Amino acid sequence: MSAPWLADIAARTLNAGLHREPVVRQAGATEINLASNDYLGLSSHPDVIAGAHAALDRWGAGSTASRLVAGTTQAHIDFENDLAEFLGFEAALAFSSGYLANVGAITALVGRGDLIVSDTGAHASLIDGCRLSRARVEVVPRGDADAVERVLAARSEERALVVTDSIYSIDGRIAPLREYYDTATRHGAIMLADEAHALGVRGPGGRGVAAEQGLSGAPGLVITTVGSKSLGAQGGIVLGTHLLREHLIDHARTFIFDTGLNPAAVGAAHAALRILRGDPQMPDRLRAGVRRLAAACGGGIPDAAVVSLIVGDPVAAVDAASLCREQGVFVGCFRPPSVPEGTSRLRLTVRADLDDADLDYVASVVTGALRRVVEAA
Repeated sequence: MSAPWLADIAARTLNAGLHREPVVRQAGATEINLASNDYLGLSSHPDVIAGAHAALDRWGAGSTASRLVAGTTQAHIDFENDLAEFLGFEAALAFSSGYLANVGAITALVGRGDLIVSDTGAHASLIDGCRLSRARVEVVPRGDADAVERVLAARSEERALVVTDSIYSIDGRIAPLREYYDTATRHGAIMLADEAHALGVRGPGGRGVAAEQGLSGAPGLVITTVGSKSLGAQGGIVLGTHLLREHLIDHARTFIFDTGLNPAAVGAAHAALRILRGDPQMPDRLRAGVRRLAAACGGGIPDAAVVSLIVGDPVAAVDAASLCREQGVFVGCFRPPSVPEGTSRLRLTVRADLDDADLDYVASVVTGALRRVVEAA
């Protein structure tokens, strides 16, 4: 393939400190992992692994086809029903990833001639769903319900959708879901909230921000979430009414034309959901650990499971993350375009299965690494 411009782009990316390489984890690694989104530490729980094994034994390794052809097993239906009941919605529909759930839901709900109001905290999957929908998109400042009000009040389009994360993934702050929802409802719009970082973290028994703010099952509210964070597995899920589920089955291209979520992931996520149901204090233990680590690292206390420590320079952030890993602590390193210019940072995601000794060691390593990169600047 001859594409000489790729070399120029690669050189610019490298010079800006923005080149990336996948981090390869090794089996049996002993480092403390705060770079994942395994908030409840369930990805390695024996019952979750057993759930995956049981699904493998019963259904095989793959779904073998799209959900509409031969890719739906009874395991998919049982998981969807149980998750919908747990979160207080009529129905759920599982996609093969959270990214595809968001893109599929948005593009099935609105299109050309419609309006989307999205805030600046929206995840890339929401942004791409907005772009692919071909609707008019108005972006408002993060958390600004008054700006949502102004856009909706001035619109000429009949149909409108408000899109937001319920917990902003970069810094773990909560969106004003209730204010957004009330505003949308007043103006005849519907709302889609991504609860990927809220399930298992906020709300009664880990049911999320929508439940915490009294919005479970609210009319005109669509929720998306994932099996790949607190549930320790894989997949994305859209929740709402039975009518919404039927609509997505008929119109969501990322559902219709994609191979179904594999059975092992379904079995693992379902097992994790049963663990969360049986131990509703897990989210409380998680957030207690977050408060402890944030206080020790000198960061603000977040609303969810993410401790965000801004470094500024992307090269310095990479250096700090490397220093941490050398001492057995694996942390996230976020640089543009994931975050705005000048706000490269370490992103620490706490897990419910880490004890105080683990968190204290992490804090000492992280603060030491940050001190060294500042001194070297």
